[in-house]
Amino acid sequence: MAFVKKYRIGTRGSPLALAQAEETRQRLLTAHKGNLSPDNLEIVVIKTTGDRIQDRALSEAGGKGLFVKEIEEELLSGAIDFAVHSMKDVETKLPDGLVIDCILPREDARDVLITANGGSLADLPEGALVGTSSLRRQAQVLNRRPDLKVCLFRGLVDTRLRKLRDGEADATLLAYAGLKRLGKEQVVSELLSPEDMLPAVAQGAIGIECRADDVETAALLKPINDSVSAARVFCERAMLAVLDGSCRTPIAGYATLTDDGELYLRASLLSPDGAQRLDASGRGSLDEPEKLGRKVGQELRDIAGEDILSFHI
Repeated sequence: MAFVKKYRIGTRGSPLALAQAEETRQRLLTAHKGNLSPDNLEIVVIKTTGDRIQDRALSEAGGKGLFVKEIEEELLSGAIDFAVHSMKDVETKLPDGLVIDCILPREDARDVLITANGGSLADLPEGALVGTSSLRRQAQVLNRRPDLKVCLFRGLVDTRLRKLRDGEADATLLAYAGLKRLGKEQVVSELLSPEDMLPAVAQGAIGIECRADDVETAALLKPINDSVSAARVFCERAMLAVLDGSCRTPIAGYATLTDDGELYLRASLLSPDGAQRLDASGRGSLDEPEKLGRKVGQELRDIAGEDILSFHI
């Protein structure tokens, strides 16, 4: 099938977002070689509220959906044909008329520690200051090392690295996937295992959102969808939805494919100060990822009981 119209790809304007949009563009050109011209794929940069707010935590400004709201508005209006997102920025409930129709092969979902002197989390001295904008990372760091201090670190990757060099903190935490996509793996001091730092829901995954009734765009995207990555992401998101997860609640979740072809999901709910941590896990069919996610999410809710509000800020 030949695709002759011009497709407008919506994205944020950060270096990482542009790298992800370009990866999507190149995968489409490879998948439709001979039937799709580079001139038919235009990347459109859209400024989001989340990009404009740099002086406070997202939890205070309205949540992670601030990185996609304006892009989704452009999608609904028809100004763009599809949008490329970091899936961990996408709310679990989408606006009516929009769907996540494609998940690219997932990059390494682990977190990394970057320190001023190249040491590990265990090497940080008592009272060391860790900069992060993530409640999940804050809670897990304080759960492991209650003797550390945490401060707010917002901004693009280069901004956070500059703050670290300038001595505004002794260490910071970032997603390994983003550093790999930007070619900055060399800054990593310690690659943290999921056992040490359970990733954010959908971390490392690029998702493509389009209008639910756009059959032609769905056909364009279908060849680049990775079904296993999609199952893992939708499993984690289903768990998050049960917990009403937002930037105001430290929640972690990570689904993997077992050797026998099942999904294995681990999830954690923490208090912001790291003093409380609840864990749940389960296995389920690759064909029913949301079912497993809802089951594990409900287990965490049941464990938390009436105390679940104590896990919100």
